[in-house]
Amino acid sequence: MKPIRIFRHLVCQHPGYLGDYLQARSIPWEMVCIDEDHPIPQKTHDVSALVFMGAGVSVNDQLPWIEGELQLIRKAFDLDIPVMGVCFGAQLMSRALGGEITRGRGMEIGWHPVKTLVEHGSDGWLWDIPEQFTAFHWHADTYTLPGQSRHLLKSNCFDQQGFVMGDHLGMQFHLEMTREMVENWIERYGSDLLLDSDCSQSAEAILTSIDQRIETLHKISDLIYGRWVERVLARQGQA
Repeated sequence: MKPIRIFRHLVCQHPGYLGDYLQARSIPWEMVCIDEDHPIPQKTHDVSALVFMGAGVSVNDQLPWIEGELQLIRKAFDLDIPVMGVCFGAQLMSRALGGEITRGRGMEIGWHPVKTLVEHGSDGWLWDIPEQFTAFHWHADTYTLPGQSRHLLKSNCFDQQGFVMGDHLGMQFHLEMTREMVENWIERYGSDLLLDSDCSQSAEAILTSIDQRIETLHKISDLIYGRWVERVLARQGQA
């Protein structure tokens, strides 16, 4: 099977539980670390799917590598190569396909409930997934739905939390978190917690019962990752 190519941005770290999930199922993956000195590899013949992770910047920022990623996402859609976007990655998908990226009303940080929109018809994306679950968030921007996509998930703080289009999936929240990642983000981006926002938790609240929260999160991760990976494997003739 061709590997899944995972793009990390600026701070090049292991993709957390997503990498663990793929490795535990013997699904090959590779990571590309993107910053100003690393051009975006545009080739797609050697991959089964693409994943675009989060970033501590905005899609609207004038950074030289963003346009390259937008081009790659459009190419993957044209070739029908499955794409998954996480937070910044979902916003990239929206922009690449004609959506707009804007600031939300304050930041959404910490553990917040996400609600499924089963009435929109999900083609199996939401099978076995609770109508509401708690996920980890850390973002200020939001996106508009790209054309022909379906709104799949929302929260009380940000209406756009997830969309699907064929075998492509965009999520505003983070399923890949580990305890170490949460602690690292608080240390690295802790100044965000000082901003006035109704949807931002304190570091103390975020870390309360952290191991239990992570364990519960990964059960949802298994379900949602599983829906997307099923589609990737089917395209590789391994369903």
